Amino acid sequence: MTGGVLDAWNRPSRAVIDIGSNTVRLVIYAGPPRVPRAWLNESLAARLGSELAETGALPVKATANALETLQRYATLLADLGIDQVQTVATAAVRDASNGPDFLRAVEDLGLAPSLLSGEEEALGSARGVLGAFPDARGIVADLGGGSLELAGIADGACRAGISLPLGTLRLAAAGDARKLARTIERGLADSRDRLGSAQTLYLVGGTWRALASYAIHSGAYPLSDPHGFSLSADRARKIARQLAETAPAELAGITGVSTTRAGALPGAAQLLTALLEVLGPERLTASSWGLREGLLMAALPDAARASDPLLVEVADFAEPRGGSTRTARQIAEWGALSPPAPDLARLYQVSAQLALAAAHLEPNLRSRHVYEWAMDKRWAALDPAGRAWLAAALLASSGKTAPPAKLDRLAAWSAIEQATGWGLTVRLARRLGGGSGATLSRSRLSAREGRLQLALAPDRAHMVSAKVSDDLKTLAKWLGLKPEIMAADDPTMNEK
Repeated sequence: MTGGVLDAWNRPSRAVIDIGSNTVRLVIYAGPPRVPRAWLNESLAARLGSELAETGALPVKATANALETLQRYATLLADLGIDQVQTVATAAVRDASNGPDFLRAVEDLGLAPSLLSGEEEALGSARGVLGAFPDARGIVADLGGGSLELAGIADGACRAGISLPLGTLRLAAAGDARKLARTIERGLADSRDRLGSAQTLYLVGGTWRALASYAIHSGAYPLSDPHGFSLSADRARKIARQLAETAPAELAGITGVSTTRAGALPGAAQLLTALLEVLGPERLTASSWGLREGLLMAALPDAARASDPLLVEVADFAEPRGGSTRTARQIAEWGALSPPAPDLARLYQVSAQLALAAAHLEPNLRSRHVYEWAMDKRWAALDPAGRAWLAAALLASSGKTAPPAKLDRLAAWSAIEQATGWGLTVRLARRLGGGSGATLSRSRLSAREGRLQLALAPDRAHMVSAKVSDDLKTLAKWLGLKPEIMAADDPTMNEK
């Protein structure tokens, strides 16, 4: 990856304007095409769908406020020279009697709005979830202000897509959980088979994320970001019951729950109860990727869309900080004492790359930052167990071999111990090569007959400093092996 590519990725290059029932939002993106990074995120709580149930139209004041904001967005985009812009309108504009007039007014601002059908909106959200979780299987439930979209996903593809008039602005008039369940059943009558299995229900939308934030808070969960947060159906039922009985004012002080979202949570809790009854999922997972990211994914070439988002995102983050992708790959191959499974191999690489970047931090900040990188930074395609593994590995690579006990809420302790051993391996590799791959290419690490052997070519024997020797001893002790340093005529042979 060249500096020119990185520089280009750091410039804003594309944008999505999402005209929703609750919010009119502009997101300008930079970063790799496969893993878009929000460069600017602005929104207006226009509430275009707030009077649909009573009047069937977009409110006059809300329409004026939305158009004024959209004019600002159009000017911002022109000033920044961004011409890759997707402008979409969803349920409120779709259902309103004056929706066509509103779209013509948006066109007069120089924008090119597309009115998405309910199915297109559902499939767009599903593509966004697949962008963040490529192996996802189940049903995506995107809760907006005007509607609830459902779409099935499996094997990297979307199945069907339906839209139900059950958005947060309409839930108050939709009835209790039992009535909501009947409405969902009727809506699914012709689509249930096409949606496929609902083993996992993926929750998309700000209100669902607020619900996940409440679950994180109430369970003292060790992660802070609702993206990727997962809970069992039984736990979700308990959370829904708690929320249905809690006043919004009590919810608004929770991190991740705004005053607006707090007001919508009791109704969303009833809807969740109905979805659990009708769809019968085993687990629920919150996704911060949805319609907007789905629109960007749809525009990608197949090869880019098929790439591993975690590897792409870590490279984008670490390379400007001194974490070479090439060297990280070399460390991952050099340090693996046996061929790892694909999921573990990617963790080997990303932890090595982040450790290389962390080596350039001030020593007194290093362990704190790497823990935050693992646990708090939003990563695509990294589940909670992967976060715990990454945290333990990065702490060990920084010299901390006592990972926090709370990590065992996310992953088996045996995995945490394995990650700690890998972090010590990365520390040894970094110390041996000083961040360069030259010595690694003239050496070999292997385990055999109860010994951890570091073999070096004769012209690299002098690279074993006292600290390198100490790191080898520490790693060997962790693995239950005896350390051994030896010369080898051909240490590059891949003998593990």
